[in-house]
Amino acid sequence: MKYQLKKCPQSLFLFLMTMFFSVAAFAQNGGLDIDVNIGKKEWYQQPWAWVVGGALFVLILVALLRKKK
Repeated sequence: MKYQLKKCPQSLFLFLMTMFFSVAAFAQNGGLDIDVNIGKKEWYQQPWAWVVGGALFVLILVALLRKKK
């Protein structure tokens, strides 16, 4: 019984903190104006970037694994 009474304040504190953070998360402002342009392509969405990156990777791999005599 004594062990449960000692643990009660810690459990109550954790419960109250969890409830506080939950309320704080729901109270955030959701009206931010975010402009998302779906048609814009980043560099990593371009096929040529993957071809160049793959070629560089192969060249570096060959240079590292080549045996020197």
